[in-house]
Amino acid sequence: MSKKLFVHLSFLTILFSFFANCIIAQSQVMTPELLWKLGRVSGEAVSPDGKTIIYGITNYDIQKNKGERNLYSISLPAASTGKLKNSLTASTVSVQITDSIGTESGVQFLAGNRIGYIYKDQWWEADITGKNAKQISNIAGGISVGKVSPDGKYFLYAHDVKIDQTSLEKYPDLPKTSGEVYDDLMYRHWNSYEDGFYSHIFWTNYSSGTISNEAKDIMSGVRYNCPQAPMGGAEDVQWSADGKKIFYVCKKKAGKKYALSTNSDLYVYDLTNGVTSNFTDGLNGYDTNPVVSPDGTKIIWLSMARDGYEADKNRIMLYDFTNNQRIDLTNNWDETVSSIVWSTDGKKIFFTETFQATEQIFEITLPPVIADISIKNFRQVTNGDWDVNGIVGVTANSIIVSRCDMNHASEIFKVDIATGSFFPLTIVNKSIYDNLSMGKIEKRWIKTTDKKQELVWVIYPPNFDPAKKYATLLYCQGGPQSPVSQFYSFRWNFQLMAANNYIVVAPNRRGLPGFGTKWNEDISKDWGGQAMDDYLSAIDSIAKLPFVDKSRVGCIGASYGGYSVYMLAGIHGGRFKTFISHCGVFDLQSMYLTTEEMWFADWDMGGNFWQSKVPVTYTKFNPINYADKWNTPIMVIHNDLDFRVPLNQGMEAFQLAQLKGIKSRFLRFPDEGHWVMKPQNGLLWQREFYSWLDDTLNPKPDEE
Repeated sequence: MSKKLFVHLSFLTILFSFFANCIIAQSQVMTPELLWKLGRVSGEAVSPDGKTIIYGITNYDIQKNKGERNLYSISLPAASTGKLKNSLTASTVSVQITDSIGTESGVQFLAGNRIGYIYKDQWWEADITGKNAKQISNIAGGISVGKVSPDGKYFLYAHDVKIDQTSLEKYPDLPKTSGEVYDDLMYRHWNSYEDGFYSHIFWTNYSSGTISNEAKDIMSGVRYNCPQAPMGGAEDVQWSADGKKIFYVCKKKAGKKYALSTNSDLYVYDLTNGVTSNFTDGLNGYDTNPVVSPDGTKIIWLSMARDGYEADKNRIMLYDFTNNQRIDLTNNWDETVSSIVWSTDGKKIFFTETFQATEQIFEITLPPVIADISIKNFRQVTNGDWDVNGIVGVTANSIIVSRCDMNHASEIFKVDIATGSFFPLTIVNKSIYDNLSMGKIEKRWIKTTDKKQELVWVIYPPNFDPAKKYATLLYCQGGPQSPVSQFYSFRWNFQLMAANNYIVVAPNRRGLPGFGTKWNEDISKDWGGQAMDDYLSAIDSIAKLPFVDKSRVGCIGASYGGYSVYMLAGIHGGRFKTFISHCGVFDLQSMYLTTEEMWFADWDMGGNFWQSKVPVTYTKFNPINYADKWNTPIMVIHNDLDFRVPLNQGMEAFQLAQLKGIKSRFLRFPDEGHWVMKPQNGLLWQREFYSWLDDTLNPKPDEE
């Protein structure tokens, strides 16, 4: 063979191999293992000059069963060109600035082209490149929040303080006892028991990377937390613009009073005299997320009007220090707000909210007289089938955000304020997504039993063939008031469900935000009513399509979605062939007496079940009351550390199914709370989830 011919044949072989690999690559679909290979991107901060962004990427090691988060920086491009149209390309260069083992977070830009951040529960500072990193704090027990004041003179931090006495301290002659004594409620919360420690805010002097050893506890002696337990963070505490005051969020209640109330307030502490005052006294619901204007003359925060209603409309409240005026900016706005940020000049406020099953950015232009604000001052900045799930910061002409959709995990984008166009800044997972075949996502409007219009997402399998018939899953959302938007879940992943040859039907039933306040509120005290009809309307409508196999329809969901599964198991009239419930509510009476946040149960269920007029929730809408109708295979998943929906809920449902002779399975995680967070637990969850569906919905051979 001649050398020329050999080279020619070798080239053809390589070319053939290349195209073959491309075809194979494009035929790949999402798997549980691929989900855990995705880098999880989240924003940190934008530099004051608007030229640099810092963000984090968490990568998981399945064998080590843990994640590792490092920080990265991007220099912003001068301008973006054109609108993003389903592309994930970027012209920016990302630089990794930390590589130490452990997680870095809470980044703040400091003077001298430096940054500060939390690492190993202490405050660290480094060059903006990550070099010359140095531990600044050395506080026993560590800190969870750290912030240098705007004038660079002071440093505040959150630190756990021991206040309550333990049994061992009370009875030192019983060193091996494990018992704990409680005299009030809130002895446990979400996934942990009360341990006698409370997170307090401290401040101390700061000078060029040096923190004084003397610190002042501005919450000394009280049994309250800031940040709020268990999910509060750095957003709960802010400096005033001049660095002389600290604003912090706290619910100053304990025990049963705490369990029955959502009334958190915004407090202000004056460093000059040590006086604390209630800044939101008279506002009775949640008051959270204080954000001071760039010039320090105003402050905005999120506020709910009604005590005890955790899903109340989130309003934007503004206080003007120049005239001591407080105003509800969203009084005439018929949606609930998620997050808020000032423009760099303080003339506008940007916020995110759920809008028709997506998360979008909106803008408020403040009028010269703020009291004259009206709907004409509001503008929708972005629009599209995606979720803007976080605002990282703003520059003069753009907003830096994290954005996802049902097919793509979050990445960092730059949004042009004037046009609403997106420019991708990170493409962390592009190499994985480029090799995946993904299913189409369709938006349908369905007529409900009360003649309303319900938005329903339909997710199709990759390589969908309308000539075939497919098994179909009805997805029931939790909350109960959380949106079925373009979110990207690493467990309830719609693309993964579709990749297993299931059509997914995800309705925005009654009780979900984004369709007006009334639609959102209609779920309360009506858990098993119109929302169940909305589910059935959705699946009945989609089941009429010729490619849906009516004999192979399943129903799945978690939390309130898990409740929905249990409820539908007793009233579905033979529509479903299988069920999966994760951490669902099965018996509303026992739930009421074992859950911890009583305000939730009181509001949504209508109070207790021993009052003279028993709320209909406990009778007509209680899944256990339909136990005699259960006859369909069901998988129950529940976690020991779930104190919001306690373990007994899942145990009761599984035991009922077993005693009735119904095909059933119980998956339990002793080390997880309401969610499944550990990598290997997550993989086990996915494998058992699909094993159960494959077993009970019997996919046809030509669909495998």
